Amino acid sequence: MSTIMDGLSTIDDLDVEGRRVLLRTDFNVPLTSASPAASVTVADDTRIRDALPTIEELLRRGARLVLVSHLEQQARLGPSPSMGPVAERLAKLTGAKVPLAPGVTGPEVRELTERLAPGAMLMLENVRFAAGETANDPRLASALAELADLYVDDALVSADLAHASTEGVAHLLPSAAGRLMEREILALSAIVDRPARPLVAILGGARVGDTLGLVRRFLELADLVCIGGAMCVPFLSVLGHAIGQSPCPAEDLEPARLVLAAGAWPGRLALPSDLLLGRAGEPTGVEPRAPDRLDTADDRVGSHIVGLDIGPETADRYAAAIDEAATVFWSGPMGPIELPSLAGGTRVIAEAVASTSATTIVGGGSTVQVLRDYGLQDRVSHVSTGEGATLKLLEGRELPGLQALRGVPIIQSA
Repeated sequence: MSTIMDGLSTIDDLDVEGRRVLLRTDFNVPLTSASPAASVTVADDTRIRDALPTIEELLRRGARLVLVSHLEQQARLGPSPSMGPVAERLAKLTGAKVPLAPGVTGPEVRELTERLAPGAMLMLENVRFAAGETANDPRLASALAELADLYVDDALVSADLAHASTEGVAHLLPSAAGRLMEREILALSAIVDRPARPLVAILGGARVGDTLGLVRRFLELADLVCIGGAMCVPFLSVLGHAIGQSPCPAEDLEPARLVLAAGAWPGRLALPSDLLLGRAGEPTGVEPRAPDRLDTADDRVGSHIVGLDIGPETADRYAAAIDEAATVFWSGPMGPIELPSLAGGTRVIAEAVASTSATTIVGGGSTVQVLRDYGLQDRVSHVSTGEGATLKLLEGRELPGLQALRGVPIIQSA
């Protein structure tokens, strides 16, 4: 059986002893500073901790480790933040020295890599702002390849980017996936290739126009797809329910109509039977109400009403489906989660996912954050760190970073 792991090497396939290994990590962590004059530190080291199994194994096996990552611009911290605070935090976590290179490439950086001892590491500066990184410039890819003998990618979150450090360099060195990426892909394979059934997908949060491919893919893969969040509004509108001022871009109606026309509803596609409603501009005044009772001519409901969350009946129905499932995938909250009064449906789903005995995979940045906020992240089978790349992979789209690890060149558009 073909799987999404096919053709993908892991660090088990590499002889790293005494060799320089360029390790692409996801150290795009939030930074903080108490004042403009205070030192900058890492505010949340989760992503650094996620990379430790690969880092520690490679060092234990005698690799000469060269770490490369991007770090996005953050308010008040300058246009191109340094990897210095990340190197300091990694040093504390590992108890090892993590010197910071003066740049990303060049003779001085190359000399530092050549002087690395087995079991030692060096962190390159922020690759995001290196000339040619986002354009996947072959010159930058070649300069990165000069720093190492082997390449390991451990950042699924960046695998959907055809950048020099994620795609270009992988074609120039023997390449493999790190432990975090391997674990991510194996977990997603359990959904795509061989799910224990019933497989239930809970999809919310995003606009259906942005995730039409994902919805269609899960209608092929899953036994039941439960829709919540802003995604449900176009579906309800197409079915004839009044939606008041609930967000529903006109361009989202046709994708919803296409899904409904495919015949999955009301069988394998589940939609809310009640919503938590409030007056537009007054999100704290909410009441559960069935969408089939919404009528814009009704003075109590009318066009001033907005849907804020799935209602209790829908939340209980989705939770029951989760409880009966053998595999569950969840991405996207069921409504706005900024206020506790609007997060009731999302909390019911989170607790159901954490309580079931099924294999549970959670993806998407806001969904992962929900689990962390509720202290439930340790009660699911796998929390994906791949964010948008995870969803693209599940949708069946090719990721340039993964193609490169398999030795497949990307096709440049005309």
